[in-house]
Amino acid sequence: MTATFVFFILPVILLCVGLPIYLILLIASLAAILFVVDVPLATIQTNMFGGLDSFPLLAIPFFILAGEIMGQGGIARRVIVWVTALAGSARGSLPITAIASSELFGAMSHTAVGTVAAVGRLVFPALRSGGYSDRFTVSLIASSGAIAVVIPPSIAMILYSMSAQQSAVALFTAGIVPSLLIGAVDSVYVVLYSRSRKVAVGEKASWPVIWAATKDAGWALGTPVVIFGGIYGGIFTPTEAAGVAVIYSIVVTMFIYRDIGWRELWQITLSSVFLISQILIIVTAAGIYSWLLTTSGIPQHLVSGMEALKLHPWQTLLIVNLGLLLVGSFLEPPAAIMILTPLLLPLVQGAGVHPIHFGIILAVNLSIGMYTPPFGLNLFASQAIFKHPLGSLYRGVIPFVLINFITLMVISYVPVISMGLVGSGK
Repeated sequence: MTATFVFFILPVILLCVGLPIYLILLIASLAAILFVVDVPLATIQTNMFGGLDSFPLLAIPFFILAGEIMGQGGIARRVIVWVTALAGSARGSLPITAIASSELFGAMSHTAVGTVAAVGRLVFPALRSGGYSDRFTVSLIASSGAIAVVIPPSIAMILYSMSAQQSAVALFTAGIVPSLLIGAVDSVYVVLYSRSRKVAVGEKASWPVIWAATKDAGWALGTPVVIFGGIYGGIFTPTEAAGVAVIYSIVVTMFIYRDIGWRELWQITLSSVFLISQILIIVTAAGIYSWLLTTSGIPQHLVSGMEALKLHPWQTLLIVNLGLLLVGSFLEPPAAIMILTPLLLPLVQGAGVHPIHFGIILAVNLSIGMYTPPFGLNLFASQAIFKHPLGSLYRGVIPFVLINFITLMVISYVPVISMGLVGSGK
């Protein structure tokens, strides 16, 4: 009973009080050492600093810095102009542009909130002038920006690879088809929405416009080519790819496009440092919390309890999915991954789910949680950027939550969607 209170009830109480998540995890960890687990108090300090001593973890600050440079250095704008030129005048082309741009920029920036900010500011005026309501527009931006959690190479998958001791490259490969499927399902919905509302049709696409946009965006579009080509070509590891992405983004934005100078680069670096520190302190606090959770034996008890219920594997997976959706609407992906992976991985493996497949299921759940009311982080980011009432935004994202929940179920119960490319690559 004491362990249940310390590890689960106490954090919920502290979350309701309004404490930051890293402080909640540290307080719960301290309480666990004092009342549940018989380990020295110095374990907190040792595990926190030891958890940062990880080569794969270096990819996170590099990818964040690269994403900030791309977002503020003109790369995001050129990508959106290029996608808009390709989309043309079909009804629904503007929201499809927002979805496709989020997929592309998500693969470059690796952060959901960064994608919402970079893509949202650029597509919002076009969507509004194209006849779409504020509620639909902001809801679309909030939901499509969350794809950065799933589309490789995502920070969420890097953290999961560390926590579950799985190959980051295999996770990146497994995330390709699910992320494209999510974008395709969202695109079908926005086209049907546009037709039902009889939204005006824009100007037709033309080869001169497409060619001009492609020439201007050529170096920007080279970013994912460099990252994925280097990783899958065996030239460098995901961590080294993150460093290369920083160098490439600096060269392109400063010396080719000349959109930023040294002063702007310094300001971007400073803002990135604050974001990086926020993520890493959550990772360290969640690391010690999850280690104590595992040491306490709770995951083993959970597995035994589920086995005693004699559930079918599909029932176990459904319960896990519903739990992840609930947690994902309260916790940021880094904390949720570090806490839940050691707790749930033995459970789903007992139900026959491959660890790589579960990594994708976890990422998709947490991406939906980013825009699930009441506490989805993308909702607050969108409300702050576009000044749209939060209550109206809650109602606007419901269709996106529902259709992506259906997509989640398909991804969960059809493993080949995630594992097909991984299997072919073995």
